[in-house]
Amino acid sequence: MSTPFTDNYDMTFLLDTMMGPNAMRIMEEMANSLPISRGMRILDLGCGMGISSILLAEKYDVTVFAADLWIHPSENAKRFASLGLDSKIFPLLVDATKEIPFAHEYFDMIISVDSYQYFGNNETMLPKLLPFVKKGGLVAIAVPGFTHDFPEGQLPEEIRPFWTPEWYFYSCGWWRALWEKEPGITITELREMDSCEQAWDEWLQSPNPHAQSDIPMMEAGAGKYFNIVQMIGRKN
Repeated sequence: MSTPFTDNYDMTFLLDTMMGPNAMRIMEEMANSLPISRGMRILDLGCGMGISSILLAEKYDVTVFAADLWIHPSENAKRFASLGLDSKIFPLLVDATKEIPFAHEYFDMIISVDSYQYFGNNETMLPKLLPFVKKGGLVAIAVPGFTHDFPEGQLPEEIRPFWTPEWYFYSCGWWRALWEKEPGITITELREMDSCEQAWDEWLQSPNPHAQSDIPMMEAGAGKYFNIVQMIGRKN
């Protein structure tokens, strides 16, 4: 078995650009489940500093539209150009909750790693995105979640001191129930990802202040209730 692309990447670069559990590693695992072929147009929605987009462009030679709200596209453009990827990755400023500036049926896939939970945990986002995907195209998300749902006010004691409502962590079953409400898509895969523990371990090595603040939470044992939910749907 070949060594994962992420294992051979400059870890210092990755640690400096992570905004959560290692998005390149998560993207690489999810991409193994996707029929990606050279030349495809893929929207990486909520790309952060672009390490998920870099994986797609370098490993699969696709055209990536790297869209984010929090990281300015000029910053990402410099990063992509420094890697010689400025002709393969196009950085954009996009707020998915507002107007989405793309042509209908333009993308072969829309992919989102560790971001969809912030804007897609509702019944309106998926039907809003589907027009931009070709018929038969895919929407694929990987989001941090819980191994199962916890009733309100009944979080495990390891999690309770650190939890805030802005986590938006849900179970596989919760995400399935949400997407099954949308008749325009058929869920083709839903699972807990294998890279969860490693992606979190790598994030905790990052100098990012948010990573450092997560260390006490993981040392308290909260991680045993975490997973990363991968869900893929095909546009009908």
